[in-house]
Amino acid sequence: MPNLLDETSGLMAFVRTVEAGSFTAAARDLSTTPSAVSKSVARLEKKIGTRLFLRSTRALTLTQDGQAFFERVAPLLRELDASDEAIRPEAAPSGRLRISMPGELAPLLLPRLFGTFAKDYPDFQLDIGLTDRFVNLVREDYDVVLRAGSPMQEDLIVRRLADLPMAIVASPALLELTGRPRSVDDLSGLPFARYTMDGAIQPVRLADGTTFIPRGRVDCDTGSALIQAALSGLGAAFLLRCLVADDVQAGTLVDLAPEIALPKLPLNILHAYGRTVPARVRLFCDYMAGEARTLADL
Repeated sequence: MPNLLDETSGLMAFVRTVEAGSFTAAARDLSTTPSAVSKSVARLEKKIGTRLFLRSTRALTLTQDGQAFFERVAPLLRELDASDEAIRPEAAPSGRLRISMPGELAPLLLPRLFGTFAKDYPDFQLDIGLTDRFVNLVREDYDVVLRAGSPMQEDLIVRRLADLPMAIVASPALLELTGRPRSVDDLSGLPFARYTMDGAIQPVRLADGTTFIPRGRVDCDTGSALIQAALSGLGAAFLLRCLVADDVQAGTLVDLAPEIALPKLPLNILHAYGRTVPARVRLFCDYMAGEARTLADL
């Protein structure tokens, strides 16, 4: 087996090329030339005896072996990069913190994140991506990811922050037409603004395990779109209660199932640093734990 301990430069060149998408972009990150990055990767490929990239004049594509190698090596290099913090804990935390969170939670989380956390740690460079899809944390070079629901990536550190209550809501105008539901059967008969994931309509789930596929003429793949459809009277919506708490309090939406037990959706925070967690990631995780408890109480 090859000894990779003397191939640190090749490993760094390989990982940064995957994350940046090209030898040129990786070279900028590593303060070197594209030729030097390409040669480092080629030397690494020769060392391990396999092709990591398929190269063409237009594209650079990971091979199957390259993908498996990246998912194994990238977390190790992250831990190595963070290991110096263990021997200088008195240093002020600093550096880039790249975060992914669901777009629908952003209006609830970003004001305090920018107004409090960012001010408490002025040496952090915050890079925030908003998306409802499950990003590949390692491949897309995120330090930490916030996700509602069960994690879909293995080999990650998962910290459960809170269990967020769900709600089923509709506009007063819709209820004037349909009447207020008095049973689960009545509820399942209402028109819904339906949540879709990868093109598939997601069922409405009750706490006792009962499920039904809602009917309706509006399908949405984000919580914010569901809320707008519900406010417009186009259907009921099944979504996180914290997203509609203000609308329910204002009366623009009505809670249809206050007496029907609904499941709670876990809010998790994920990273790939193993046991050597950088101070910036640890501080953010601790901060988000407090914010998540606030969301659960809405």
